[in-house]
Amino acid sequence: MQFPESWLRTFVDPQLTTDELSHALTMAGLEVESLRPAAPPTSKIVVGRVLEVVKHPDADKLNVCQVDAGTGATLNIVCGAPNVSPGIKVPVALVGAQLPPAEEGGAPFAIKLSKLRGVESQGMLCSARELKLSEDHSGLLILPEDTPIGQDIRETLNLDDAIFEIKLTPNKADCLSVFGVARETSAITGAPLKSPEFKPADVSLDEVLPVKIVAPDLCGRFSGRVIRGVNARAKTPQWMVERLERSGQRSISALVDISNYVMLELGRPSHVFDLDKIHGAMEVRWGRRGESLKLLNGNTVELDETVGVISDDRHVESLAGIMGGDSTAVSLDTTNMYLEAAFWWPDSIRGRARKYNFSTDAAHRFERGVDYSTTVEHIERITQLILDICGGKAGPVDDQTVNVPQRTPVKMRVARANRIIGVQIGADEIAQIFTRLGLQFERDGDTFAVTPPPYRFDIEIEEDLIEEVARIYGFEKIPARPPVAASEMRATNETQRSIHTIRHELAARDYAETVNFSFVDAEWEQDFAGNDNPVRLLNPIASQLSVMRTTLFGSLINVLRHNLNRRAERIRLFEAGRVFLHDPSLKAGELAVEGYAQPKRIGALAYGPVVEEQWGAGSRAVDFFDVKGDVEALLAPRVARFVKAEHPALHPGRSARIELDGRAVGWVGELHPRWMQKYDLPNAPILFEIDADALIARSLPTPAEVSKFPPVRRDIAVVVDQKIEVQALLDEMQKALSEDACKSVQRVALFDEFRAKSNTSGGLGAHEKSLAFRVTLQDTAGTLQDETVDLAVKTLVDRLARVYGARLRG
Repeated sequence: MQFPESWLRTFVDPQLTTDELSHALTMAGLEVESLRPAAPPTSKIVVGRVLEVVKHPDADKLNVCQVDAGTGATLNIVCGAPNVSPGIKVPVALVGAQLPPAEEGGAPFAIKLSKLRGVESQGMLCSARELKLSEDHSGLLILPEDTPIGQDIRETLNLDDAIFEIKLTPNKADCLSVFGVARETSAITGAPLKSPEFKPADVSLDEVLPVKIVAPDLCGRFSGRVIRGVNARAKTPQWMVERLERSGQRSISALVDISNYVMLELGRPSHVFDLDKIHGAMEVRWGRRGESLKLLNGNTVELDETVGVISDDRHVESLAGIMGGDSTAVSLDTTNMYLEAAFWWPDSIRGRARKYNFSTDAAHRFERGVDYSTTVEHIERITQLILDICGGKAGPVDDQTVNVPQRTPVKMRVARANRIIGVQIGADEIAQIFTRLGLQFERDGDTFAVTPPPYRFDIEIEEDLIEEVARIYGFEKIPARPPVAASEMRATNETQRSIHTIRHELAARDYAETVNFSFVDAEWEQDFAGNDNPVRLLNPIASQLSVMRTTLFGSLINVLRHNLNRRAERIRLFEAGRVFLHDPSLKAGELAVEGYAQPKRIGALAYGPVVEEQWGAGSRAVDFFDVKGDVEALLAPRVARFVKAEHPALHPGRSARIELDGRAVGWVGELHPRWMQKYDLPNAPILFEIDADALIARSLPTPAEVSKFPPVRRDIAVVVDQKIEVQALLDEMQKALSEDACKSVQRVALFDEFRAKSNTSGGLGAHEKSLAFRVTLQDTAGTLQDETVDLAVKTLVDRLARVYGARLRG
């Protein structure tokens, strides 16, 4: 939002300097991004009258002018401007004057006494471009006849006027006009606000253009009037051109300039139709698929039922609330016109301009909300300017109100406001703030019920009112109070480690961390979690990111594919992130959403060779047991069980459920061949996923005496049925350690498995397998005797034989 300070001060004139006013606006949330003068610095440029003009004796395109610049003597100035003539008043740069540099960053242009083709020139007559007021260099800048001769041009043209450029937050649609900013300035500073007067125009016509509102969800109010006999070629007044240009608008023609001027002044976008180009009645409706419209900017757009339009009996005339059509645009030949001002529902305008890859000032305002109560008053304001500048006769205002917002009161508690703002503001002071803001309210003790005015679309909840109180009270008045807390040494929880420690441990094992979105493709959930009812997003940022993930596998596979497409060969990835599960038992809390669990998990993936190619070790692909070892190292000193089970994402014969203390905490395994093929992976990656809580918790070490006597190792090979799992045998031998005979057994580990290739191989049946275990025994009291060792081994073998029918292999 850009505007000149002088325009703002016609509505409100606080006793503040320009810099003080800029600071006050910024501190109230209307950030002043830039503050600059209307024109670059100049000196010794005054108003002069051209008294006489004669042709230069030696140059066809030059004239020798006699100029009265109020210096007491007539100046002889050579000028080449085509519009120089006797009697006009123009800016005169005297000898010694400083003009703005020709290029940004250059040195100022100094005027010296000089000769042009042998004729002395005692200054220079200036165009608007030479003063850096506009790009117009077609001729001299001609000043009004009543301008005093000799007056400094900066005073004449108000060139020291400051240009404010304000960065507005999207909710401050009420400040998208000079009057809106003035209204805020009045509330901030307490200076009186001068509201504009809307005098009804003299109605000399009885003509009304029929308009039918078919879509009340598009247009809530529509006002218009017929004006005939206008002079579209009338010149826009200089004061209006000046305000438009200093607000960043280019002057086009009187009718267009007036419409733009009122939009900047009051925040009311309007549209002017050429009445003679409208066929029959007008209709406000939603577009239809297959319709098209050529816009004022020359683009032709294809319409559908999501876009609002204004049409006549033949075709579409305007893109509602965004831009008019080319077929009914006013021109310099327009004599009869139809003036329209409407309230368009923000939801019906929002995003439509972006759909066609352009933006307009009208759409920018309507999609944020424009005052629906002042369409008639603003029609009168525009009419007044048109009749004053272009002449004509006006018909009555046709005003139709079909569906405008119903403003319900918003309640605010003083206690909550004070808690959120952080300072104590009394109810009486809050009442004064609401009054300054023009907010109507009812007060019940320390509770306010505020009815938002029709120009405020940003007040919907209690926090909106609290923000208003804080803004007007003054953010700079809120003291900076750093938190005060007692400094004390706190005991470290030795049974837990931080998630950052786990991340460092994974990085130390050659895994690189990756961070992914928590919302994923619904297909990933079906493939990698077997989940056909994920948590769906109401407003996804992309169609392929429409659900919340319940597993990290999909994100890891996606990153793997990204790296493989860039010729990576050895990939180790991990992610520490949350998953999102339906859980009806979960209640809402400060960090919880009712019905949804959000546990944190650690997921990882390994792909490619175990180690980089080298001479010291043979190359082989990473397998299940490599990653299983990483999982065991992460969980240490806790010992996990790996139970054979099936997971939708993993190979049914090469995956396991991870259990701790009888509770499932995760999965590890090779990717299912089906997904290898679908996601175009040359080899199968190995993945694991574990609940973060299981990794955070850790056991404290238990002190034990270190034996000074040598250990004894015995190998035993037992034959069992192939259906019996090794873990079952290990569990049974673990139970035997509680017996006295096995109290010296320190460790039992599997080191070999053998299966017969034929019925006669090694004395094993087709359904049998041989398992070799290494038993380590050690005692702290002395060296173990053979009979003690034999008894311990026999006890283990007998237990396996009794429970699982195992026999020693011969």
